[in-house]
Amino acid sequence: MSLQVEIVHRQGSFELRGGFDAPQGLTALFGPSGSGKTTLVRAIAGLLKPQQARIAVDGAVLVDTAAGLCLPAHRRRIGYVFQEPRLFPHFTVRQNLGYGRWFAGEAKAADDARLIDLLDIGPLLARYPGRLSGGERQRVAIGRALLSAPRLLLMDEPLSQVDAVRKAEILPYIERLRDELRIPIVYVSHALDEVVRLAGHLVCLSQGGFVAAGPTAEVLTRTDLTMFAQRPDAGAVVAATVRRHDPEYRLTELACAAGSLWVPQLGHAVGSPVRVWVRAQDVTLALQPPREVSALNVLTGTIASIGHADPSTAMVAVDCGGVTLLARVTHFSVDRLQLRAGLPVHALVKSVSFPIAGHAMS
Repeated sequence: MSLQVEIVHRQGSFELRGGFDAPQGLTALFGPSGSGKTTLVRAIAGLLKPQQARIAVDGAVLVDTAAGLCLPAHRRRIGYVFQEPRLFPHFTVRQNLGYGRWFAGEAKAADDARLIDLLDIGPLLARYPGRLSGGERQRVAIGRALLSAPRLLLMDEPLSQVDAVRKAEILPYIERLRDELRIPIVYVSHALDEVVRLAGHLVCLSQGGFVAAGPTAEVLTRTDLTMFAQRPDAGAVVAATVRRHDPEYRLTELACAAGSLWVPQLGHAVGSPVRVWVRAQDVTLALQPPREVSALNVLTGTIASIGHADPSTAMVAVDCGGVTLLARVTHFSVDRLQLRAGLPVHALVKSVSFPIAGHAMS
């Protein structure tokens, strides 16, 4: 299943223009506040009527303004999870979930038991929303949306209203839904850590324009995208598997296409797939094989591109056997080392780069 969007919509001086195709799985809409993310999802959901658009889910056309077609929201079969849970306070969790099932109408609702198990909300069924934590309320809201038998799930910054502890609680459940449900999920966020952990596909918006779209690992390592290059947490996603653990030094060796990576010891079993987020600030480049250095990870590669990050630094993309890493270096170093596309280099990666749970990104 997939989602196709083409849209032009003006609100005062603001114009949202462009489009994207999203495959099955989780697609993140990323961009700063005011970039058009919420306007876009409201148009997809039917809560806003765009001036020009064509929107289709798995071939079913929801909007085609050129043909005069615009299905009302209740006929689109789209689940919507808002920033706040919006549960009925006088309903129990079971009754709130039942409302989602009722909303499905003649469509076949999701299997209750399977969904309750995926979201781990079985122990909460008899409680009222006022007796739930923020994380529990959001999980119930997700369950209610899914029981409406949606062909598409929209999640509009669902973690923006919860603290870091609750956020860490909810993320694994969203991963489960991403991996086990057979519907596309559009996830709106301006939090890079959520995007890196969850999204297989990434669409970037800025001031109403669609500036990039594609597999997350590829988009994040584009050196021409200043919206990432200027961030202090800019970096690259590396898909890997756990090769072995070293209990003496509390380290874990990961295997990836570029070779081995050592990270602080993980709790994952040997053979488990993981994603590692390697920050650009944790990568140093050398023209010669380094000797007697503290960095545990040295990967050989070729410079793919160099982009401007800010007045003092550049972002260098290095292709290490099919794995692209980013390195933040000064413009002075670019000139002094004569760095350029096609130049062989050695990338020194600090072992402190943090791991991300979940399956390898497709």
